[in-house]
Amino acid sequence: MATYPAQDASSSEDGSSPPPPDSESPSTPLPQTFQELGVIDSLCEACNTLGYSAPTPIQARCIPVALQGRDLIGLAETGSGKTAAFVLPILQALMENPQQLHSLILAPTRELAQQISRAVEALGATISVRCTLLIGGMDMVPQSIALGKKPHVIVATPGRLMDHLENTKGFSLRHLKYLVLDEADRLLDMDFGPILDKLLKLLPRERRTYLFSATMSNKVESLQRASLTNPVRVAVSSKNQTASKLLQSFALIPLKLKDIYLVHLLQERTGQMGIIFAHTIHETQRLAIMLRHLGFPAIPIHGQLSQSARLASLSKFRARSRNLLIATDVAARGLDIPSVDFVLNYDLPSDSKTYIHRVGRTARAGKSGIAISFVTQYEVELWLRIENALGKKVDEYKVDKDEVMVFSERANEARRTAAIAMRDMEDRGRGNRMKKRKRTRDDMDQEEK
Repeated sequence: MATYPAQDASSSEDGSSPPPPDSESPSTPLPQTFQELGVIDSLCEACNTLGYSAPTPIQARCIPVALQGRDLIGLAETGSGKTAAFVLPILQALMENPQQLHSLILAPTRELAQQISRAVEALGATISVRCTLLIGGMDMVPQSIALGKKPHVIVATPGRLMDHLENTKGFSLRHLKYLVLDEADRLLDMDFGPILDKLLKLLPRERRTYLFSATMSNKVESLQRASLTNPVRVAVSSKNQTASKLLQSFALIPLKLKDIYLVHLLQERTGQMGIIFAHTIHETQRLAIMLRHLGFPAIPIHGQLSQSARLASLSKFRARSRNLLIATDVAARGLDIPSVDFVLNYDLPSDSKTYIHRVGRTARAGKSGIAISFVTQYEVELWLRIENALGKKVDEYKVDKDEVMVFSERANEARRTAAIAMRDMEDRGRGNRMKKRKRTRDDMDQEEK
């Protein structure tokens, strides 16, 4: 792991810095327009074009602090609009003092990095910002060529960025002005600590740094002390908070009937956009095959797919050519997919933090959404722990068992078909899975499987 000293956040001048000051009280009335925050007209125009009618709380509290030239720690729940909270100040600073290789934004996963890159390009369209994306799973040569054209903003995963710093001739970040560490808790959970150590040594000390995270763990506190100078901390949500317009429920069902209940639930939501979370790659593939056999437009996404296949799955889902995304926790964090009507936990997550990130895929940006969790007879204690972390009891999703069992024959046939297809896939891939290989930087910037 990283070499940052593991000290408590309340430590003072005994080798660590004191806790950063908080921003204004959350009870302070928030500005209602980006102009009121101090954002320049050209960027306000971009916000209007993208449908950003009013700043979200994290944007309203972070942007004025960032525009004052302060280092910043932003703590907010998933789906809060934090990407614009750091992109807008960076672009405004770039407008005031144009410079090549001006800003670096680090993200833990390829999908999140790609999403941030799109946001930079969209918000910077009116000011002709050049943005380069550096992620694993892609050819380094086109990326090196793009770096040679000296972009204004680089969005990268840590492993691929370090590969370019070590191997791409003429590329350095010695004159960087802004560094953003997005999903900082996730960066450290994925063992990027040693790479971050190296990167921080290569970056100039005279820079502005923004750190955004869903949680403020000891690791993140240590990273803050190593990378930020006298930061302002902005928190707009309490621990384990879900979106206010999210309607949560659970269905208590027998384990052996999960597939039948799934088919019944999806039949009730025909045509809606939904993400179904499962524990394993095997289960994700099996459910996708089973549902497609039943006529549901489902597509899987998990960490064992190639990067191009994962991006293709997300593109089809975003374009609504497939309205069901069957996912492992590869899709639980960071991905901003508009208009997801519901999230279904086919398998319960192992902890409340993952639950919150999963259900955060819906009810985003002020919209409403539904989250339903299947709870089998073996998972009642786990569900009670999740409820306890949420600080409230969740309503039960009650269904008529007779109505559910109408689908038993079709569901069981589809399950048998999927089992046969899975055996065939495993037979074809057994040889490749037997080969073990060392984990590389390219592997690291994927989400967990």
